[in-house]
Amino acid sequence: MKLFRFGKTGYERPGVIDNEGMPRDVSPLIEDFSGTHLCRTSLARLRTVDLQSLPQIPPRMRIGPCVGGTRNFIAVGLNYADHAAESALAIPSEPVLFNKAPSCIVGPNDDLELPPGSRKTDWEVELAIVIGEYAYGVKESAALDVIAGYCVCHDVSERALQLEGTGQWMKGKGCPSFGPLGPWLVTPDEIEDVQSLSLWLDVNGQPMQRGSTATMIFGVRHLVAYISQFMTLEPGDVITTGTPPGVGLGKKPTPIYLQPGDIVTLGIDQLGSQRQRCVPSSR
Repeated sequence: MKLFRFGKTGYERPGVIDNEGMPRDVSPLIEDFSGTHLCRTSLARLRTVDLQSLPQIPPRMRIGPCVGGTRNFIAVGLNYADHAAESALAIPSEPVLFNKAPSCIVGPNDDLELPPGSRKTDWEVELAIVIGEYAYGVKESAALDVIAGYCVCHDVSERALQLEGTGQWMKGKGCPSFGPLGPWLVTPDEIEDVQSLSLWLDVNGQPMQRGSTATMIFGVRHLVAYISQFMTLEPGDVITTGTPPGVGLGKKPTPIYLQPGDIVTLGIDQLGSQRQRCVPSSR
């Protein structure tokens, strides 16, 4: 299934794309795509419903982030060998983990706010995993069983905050609007091979990133099992899995960063696409 959330910020309702490709409002059946509503049992019940009997969603409705109530937003750094090379960093021997603030999560087409004093705001298209079951110490062989679905994530980064000064990554990763998710949360049964998906990102129509999840250093199974050794993963938690080469920081001879008015478009095969307009922060 392709699940999504729609409506005004903070008041999103759950929707599903039916077999005819039409968006349907499933709020009469489920409160939200958040928490335990993402568990196997809940999603299995949804599969038994005649979706075409549900209200069709009006056109031009805002699409919100595809998961609500996220408590943990975990990111994996340097998970593509060619991206590590362009960043002049060694290939890690185990996953590099850091946190993004859940408060940075926005819809896939919401404005991207450049933080006050932004000098080096950068782009990163990524595959994100959404957790559907409580998981602690899960084995790699069972890791896929705790996943509710996959989505596109734009892991926006302010490199000056991330890498300069004390250089703590989380400082440049959690600014407001720095975590667009969606448009869809695609359940695993829709994806034949999650380790063979193409990723792309353009800025103002110019190709910047092109890659494939086939070149991830640590795959989806390994990441879920690895992270669950250190914390309890909860339904609605998001793991964003790293980016392929082509980020602004790695452009030669001079890095390129986002400016007000820039348009960023990005997507992943089978998971949909996003579009963001860069604006100065209003906060």
